[in-house]
Amino acid sequence: MDIGIDPEEQVATRAAWLYFVAGLTQAQIGKKLGLNRTRVNRLLAHARDQGLVQINITGRLASCVELEEKLKQRYGLEDATVVPTPPSDDLIPPVIATAAAAALSARLKDGMSVGVGWGRTLRLSIQSVPRRQLNRLSVVSLLGGLTRGSAMNPHETASHLADLVGAQCYYIAAPALTDTERTRDLIIAQPMLHEIFERGEKVDLAFLSVGELTPGCTMTRVGLVSRGEVDDLLAAGAVGDICAHWIDRDGRLVDHSLNSRVVALSPEKLKNIPCVIIASGGRTKAEGLRGVLKGGMCDVIITDERTASSILAMDTP
Repeated sequence: MDIGIDPEEQVATRAAWLYFVAGLTQAQIGKKLGLNRTRVNRLLAHARDQGLVQINITGRLASCVELEEKLKQRYGLEDATVVPTPPSDDLIPPVIATAAAAALSARLKDGMSVGVGWGRTLRLSIQSVPRRQLNRLSVVSLLGGLTRGSAMNPHETASHLADLVGAQCYYIAAPALTDTERTRDLIIAQPMLHEIFERGEKVDLAFLSVGELTPGCTMTRVGLVSRGEVDDLLAAGAVGDICAHWIDRDGRLVDHSLNSRVVALSPEKLKNIPCVIIASGGRTKAEGLRGVLKGGMCDVIITDERTASSILAMDTP
């Protein structure tokens, strides 16, 4: 089944929804989509000619565009991209990754500093980022690494992006999770790591994903969290993680010892970063994503249609 999205159809559907449903003028649409008025007029004509506009908007992305607008309004987001949910859950990460790569690439500029998280969706996203040379760009890994080989190692994710855009890469040369809180404090106090954390706090853009909390989640597969600790986290009210920190449904850090052993940028620091892009989707990610949105840790979200609907339903009386 072809799950590709025609860029012309996508932008025409967005313009049509904003014009015929949201009631925006062509000038307002042009400003919102970064297009001139002539281009907007042609897109609306294209939407009518192709049958995207009848009594209602019928393009296959129309429901996605409506969800994007609701997410932006509900959570005060800078932007949102909702892609159609594919027929198989296994296809959700690559579909989101394609859209996330486009969102990231469009925002990369000379002189920027970019913070990077980890996870399957981010790894797939960076594989879709086109290679190009940027000047004075730096990439900072926002969490420690894994102690055993994995394609999803945070260090690998950061270094791959840095290689694609010719950037200087900075790593946290420590494990993502230590054995005790005291060990974590000793590691973070090292001058070299203190400098990396300062860089992480000052990035212009952060590119992250949200982890689920299930017995078979990524954290358990790479050996960071045991099955017993999953049960303990659930009992403490955790719904997912961001930057390896476990949060509840409202985006607050849960009271659990794992959160005191993490070598990673605190979610609270994300609120001070100018642009935080979160790319994640799937039925098991909805609560975690909703927590991140409620906690004000996200500026741009890229997710799938079913997940977006689930998130909005959680906050609907």
